[in-house]
Amino acid sequence: MELKVREVSTKKEIKEFVKFQIELYKGNPFYVPPLLDFELSTLLKEKNPAFDHADAKYWVAEKKGKIVGKIAAIVLDEELKNKSLARFGWIDFVDDKQVSNLLFETAADWVTSKGATAIHGPIGFTDLDFEGALIEGFDELATQATIYNHPYYIDHYRTWGLEASATWSENRLKMPDEVPERLEKGARIVSERYGIQVKKFKKAREIKKYANGVFDVLNDAYSHLYGYHKLTQKQIDYYVDQYFGMVRKDFVKILVDREDKVIGFAISLPSLSRAFQKAKGSLFPFGFIHVLRAFQSNKHVDLFLIGVLPDYQKLGASAVIIHELTREYIKRKVELVTSGPMLEDNSNVLMSWKDYELLPGSIRRSCFIKKL
Repeated sequence: MELKVREVSTKKEIKEFVKFQIELYKGNPFYVPPLLDFELSTLLKEKNPAFDHADAKYWVAEKKGKIVGKIAAIVLDEELKNKSLARFGWIDFVDDKQVSNLLFETAADWVTSKGATAIHGPIGFTDLDFEGALIEGFDELATQATIYNHPYYIDHYRTWGLEASATWSENRLKMPDEVPERLEKGARIVSERYGIQVKKFKKAREIKKYANGVFDVLNDAYSHLYGYHKLTQKQIDYYVDQYFGMVRKDFVKILVDREDKVIGFAISLPSLSRAFQKAKGSLFPFGFIHVLRAFQSNKHVDLFLIGVLPDYQKLGASAVIIHELTREYIKRKVELVTSGPMLEDNSNVLMSWKDYELLPGSIRRSCFIKKL
């Protein structure tokens, strides 16, 4: 039977769409499967508020009745209007260029019909979705918030004519035995001089009071970064409901000014990578047990998001956040911290961790683009 492509749209079909990657990477010790329910919530139009100003289609490639690849094509109204640009994401395929080319061409045909003259990816609806194909670090354990892909993907990308448009690095950092004196002094001076305070929470649910402020900072601090589009209030509410119930209060740091307005934040979690591998895409019936264990006792932390309002970045407020995180990690006996993806031209962020030992093992990922 010849290779063919099929659009998927029902909940059942989209679930099969997501599960293909879990089958593709079965047995791979570095791949971390996503939670199916979270992926479905992102991809279903009735769930994700991004569809208020976006459109998307999903396809699978099949050979002899078996799925051998998948791709999503996404059009954001603002990006299409201002840049004639569309997106692809959720892409996986076997090592067969007929398969990958068919997927790319199918996505390109649809976005061209919508008015796009270029396509880039892998990238999702927002900066909080999976983005960036892995180009280095294939033998490093992925986090639950990043893409893992086989090395052959990059050759397929380039064969179709895609070129790198942005590159991110992730660091593995060894925690020091004590807070560096330079950082301790700098954080104290900045806090006292500009009236910056770190919020203390007795219970995790108290953090929700500051959730909107956190996303306001995110929208401001990230607005100039590659592929970022400001989140609407409806999207903010969605992410608060999705993720703020899962935070561990001691690993969330929120900075406020004298008026109790959020001016910076950092969100980290105990690494759930091994737990997600054991859960195999589902919290039930037993997956949640692995997640709870990892959540409560873990010497490895993933730092997902960190942001400071631009005016306070200039005043050195980033040092206050790094100081607070370091103090907390040492207190909790954390040994290893994995940073989130950092754009390689974002020198301010890259310099934030200069006091720490960078462990070997480069992890880099890129977004790719092609004119249509």
